[in-house]
Amino acid sequence: MTRTTPARPVAVETVFPELVPYRARTTRLHPRPGRPGMHDSHVGGPMLWPEGEPWPLCHEPHQRETEGYAPEEIRSARAAGVRPTSRPWPLAGSAEEDCPVPFAGLAQFFRRDIPGLTCGPGGADLVQFFRCPFTHGPGLERRYCLWWRQAGQTEHAQRFLAAPPEVPLLRWEHELPEPCVLHPEEVDTYPWAEDDTLPASLIARIDAWDDAQAAEHGPDAPSYQYDLSIPPGWRVGGYPSWASTGPMAVDCASCATPMRLLLTAEGYEVDAGSHSWVPLEDRDPTTRGKASIRGGQSVAHPTRLHFGRDRDLHVFACPADPGHPPQWVLA
Repeated sequence: MTRTTPARPVAVETVFPELVPYRARTTRLHPRPGRPGMHDSHVGGPMLWPEGEPWPLCHEPHQRETEGYAPEEIRSARAAGVRPTSRPWPLAGSAEEDCPVPFAGLAQFFRRDIPGLTCGPGGADLVQFFRCPFTHGPGLERRYCLWWRQAGQTEHAQRFLAAPPEVPLLRWEHELPEPCVLHPEEVDTYPWAEDDTLPASLIARIDAWDDAQAAEHGPDAPSYQYDLSIPPGWRVGGYPSWASTGPMAVDCASCATPMRLLLTAEGYEVDAGSHSWVPLEDRDPTTRGKASIRGGQSVAHPTRLHFGRDRDLHVFACPADPGHPPQWVLA
């Protein structure tokens, strides 16, 4: 089934013609629980990984844990509609805690499936997205990894990895992604309106318009930031949202070129302020507004993943050289 974003509640370029030069396309991925295969773009499904090729490992020291959740028990609990039970960490205090651990595969995207997905090093057209299942240091930081491939060459491998390595326990249930199929859809997007993301005079007009809308229509009034600029959820390209941190300059550490947004990963597809973006296919056509949304968790939180304190994880790539390391920003 396709997913169709409803028309915006206001024609933003009519209200703010100055935004026309800033219009950009983003591809909403619309993950929904399903049974993706290794040859599909997905979140949480099986990776296209040739058998015998080493799986990526995190070699850094990890935060010591005292309890966790077994991946298979998480899967069983979700199937039964209950919460999994945590158990004591089997290696607490042992030297084995400092051994390398396998990265967890979160998603993979084929360029043939995702409009706007940029090429990787050497024209690579398949990107695989990983996260270390454990935290690092007193700040509980996370480590991420992108793995670029030539899809055609990889798909001609003789054998593929049937089951990737997994750690015996995960610290949180939301470390394990729910397998989701994607429904890519391109929509227009506009910059986050704060600091110097847009001319100061335009931001002042946007702020004044928001205030006037709220005064006239109350809590259900449309706002630029929530309803007109950047959609929630997993998306490729477009503009980053900066709800938690405020706008940040993200420059390549190798060449100082301003980086471009490659991917945004977000735990929730719906929140109190962004429900106008929920696709038509996930709504009851006989009801209006937030009350029309149907599908429960499969629509609001389909991947079961969290990033930081329910923030957006932006992955930035260098436009001058795709081989330069990406940057990861929680915003």
